[in-house]
Amino acid sequence: MLGQSSSDDIEDVSLFDADDEVSRRSKKSKIRHPVASFFHLFFRVSAIVVYLLCEFLSSSFIACMVTIILLLSCDFWAVKNVTGRLMVGLRWWNQVDDDGRSHWKFESRKVSAQGHKTSESESRVFWLGLIICPVIWVIFAFSALFSFKVKWLAIVMMGVVLQGANLYGYIRCKVGSRKNLTSMATSYLGKQFLRQTMAKEDQTAS
Repeated sequence: MLGQSSSDDIEDVSLFDADDEVSRRSKKSKIRHPVASFFHLFFRVSAIVVYLLCEFLSSSFIACMVTIILLLSCDFWAVKNVTGRLMVGLRWWNQVDDDGRSHWKFESRKVSAQGHKTSESESRVFWLGLIICPVIWVIFAFSALFSFKVKWLAIVMMGVVLQGANLYGYIRCKVGSRKNLTSMATSYLGKQFLRQTMAKEDQTAS
């Protein structure tokens, strides 16, 4: 009887552990800050859409320029001050000390044993939006340059600078110092070079 009750207890604990594991996974995949996730993409996607459709929406270049600049400015502020802290636990800012020297601060929230873990879905949304949109603005910059649309070049460069600044800042928060960033880039390039060399050697051997 005693052995049977102990085996029942063990089975109950394993079932509870399985339930805890399922609940943990659901919490990781759940979007905890839907409003922040929405505005993380809203301003930057809206700026791209207005840039693409501005000639159809309005004949006034000034109105399109002001709208795009306002959207880019709202996106820069929201991503830098709100969505990065809520969605992935990262933030960066500039601080001026008493001597007038400017210092850039990059912080990453430490995950405690009790929680405050970032959602995988939110993290995926954050980094995809953070990386893809600056790449699109870079494509717009080359397009405006080669098509001689000089008046649009200033707006496109503002998009590259503002969204590129947030991308660089959060990469520094995620990776750490410049040395770590450089070492990661060097390690990645070294692995790619080694992989290509081994592939060529395999082709030569075959």
